[in-house]
Amino acid sequence: MPVWLREHSWRQTLTAVYLSLPLRGARATPSSIFCSEQYLKVSIPPFLFEAVLYAPIDDTNSTAKIGNGNIFFTLYKKEPAMWDSLTLANTDKEKLQYLRENAVLKAQEKAKEETEARKITKQEHKKYALEATMKLEEAERKRIEDLKEKERQKVVKELELWKNQQKDGDKNKSIQKTGELYQEIEPLKERKNEKTKKTQIPNEGTSKTRLKSAKGSCSIFSQNSKEEQLPAPRAAATIQVSFTPRVFPTALRESRVAEEEEWLHKQAEARRIINSDLSELEDLKEEEKNPDWLKDKGNKMFAMGDYLGAVNAYNLAVRLNDSLPVLYLNRAACHLKLRNLHKAIEDSSKALELLTPPVPDNENARVKAHVRRGTAFCQLELYTEGSFPLLQNTSEQSPHAHTHVYVCM
Repeated sequence: MPVWLREHSWRQTLTAVYLSLPLRGARATPSSIFCSEQYLKVSIPPFLFEAVLYAPIDDTNSTAKIGNGNIFFTLYKKEPAMWDSLTLANTDKEKLQYLRENAVLKAQEKAKEETEARKITKQEHKKYALEATMKLEEAERKRIEDLKEKERQKVVKELELWKNQQKDGDKNKSIQKTGELYQEIEPLKERKNEKTKKTQIPNEGTSKTRLKSAKGSCSIFSQNSKEEQLPAPRAAATIQVSFTPRVFPTALRESRVAEEEEWLHKQAEARRIINSDLSELEDLKEEEKNPDWLKDKGNKMFAMGDYLGAVNAYNLAVRLNDSLPVLYLNRAACHLKLRNLHKAIEDSSKALELLTPPVPDNENARVKAHVRRGTAFCQLELYTEGSFPLLQNTSEQSPHAHTHVYVCM
């Protein structure tokens, strides 16, 4: 059962009613208040306040403030008048039920109308935004078209100017060619006049002979001028082109001759070794005859702990190419793991022989060879042989000329 809140105070003016309702420690929220034109309800479980107002009010402008344990209502009257009381007197249950249901229906209708109004307003705003966006896009499109038209007109003008310049240039070239031809023809005319003067004979009795000679000289001059103007035709001939045979598909370059010769020498050496041991290597696959492939295979076996298999792979690689220091270095590491110390010393020494002269590029490989050979010497308790020069600093400013590292310490 709800607990009815009977304690309240109110006062009025001609236009408004001021109602104060104590909450008795209850916590009220705006959702706890319901108000219509003639019905007021405050529901704060377990408390309940319900009133049928004496006259209609403007529920739209009326307000309610929650604070300090009270709800203070400001109810504006629809018609200015003084009320005899806050609520209607002698209100039976049926009338109260009718007023309550009527207030709820009106509140629902009002909420529905407000929802529809908000929906219509939202649609109008969306429509306005769409129209504004379309106008902006249209303005942007027009601006871009204007820019394109300006650029097109500019390009057309530049093209016309270029065409006119080309025409003027062609005219100047034709005038220049005409002048050059005129300069070439003038010497020919002068030569012709000189020859005609030489062929003239002053004797009158020999006029016929003179005429004939003049005709002959003219014909000779015309023939000579034609010969001078027209060059002799070129003789037809066939040129034989032969190319130097090459092993490589690329063109010969002087900067790559040394590398190509070294590669061909290594290939010939490998083929010689393979052909010499053909009876033993004929069962191997093609990739198993490649020293680099055998080196990678030996590295994988060493990483897996199969040191004997790695030694066999390095042995076959050395048979195919005995000039790779890395094969001896890796095989020396396997011999160290297998406690074959003398063989480790031999392979390290062989690697050092191949790593000569000492240069910065093979410094790391030489250090490895020295370390592995020194380790084998130390395990054989040959400590003097186990030391080696690691770094050599020949700079005059360095305080140490040689630095020795002893792997046995």
